Amino acid sequence: MNKDESIKTQPKVTVFSSPTCGFCHMAMDYFDDKGVKYTERDITVDEDGLHFVLDKVGQAVTPIITIGETVIVGFDRPKIDEALAAAK
Repeated sequence: MNKDESIKTQPKVTVFSSPTCGFCHMAMDYFDDKGVKYTERDITVDEDGLHFVLDKVGQAVTPIITIGETVIVGFDRPKIDEALAAAK
């Protein structure tokens, strides 16, 4: 598989974050270390992102990570790795 094919098969990853969330930064560093591209959505300034988080978990907590259709509450490495593997 060449690099272009691996990019096409990577699931969409989004990190719903807040500026003072240490676990958010740890999650994004983890994705950076693994070479996983992601979109960061700061729920303190992204109203749609905040509403998404409220709809999914009922409160404004971060990080909320989506990998494809999977929603992960918190920085849970085993669940992240499982969702990344399942999405390929």
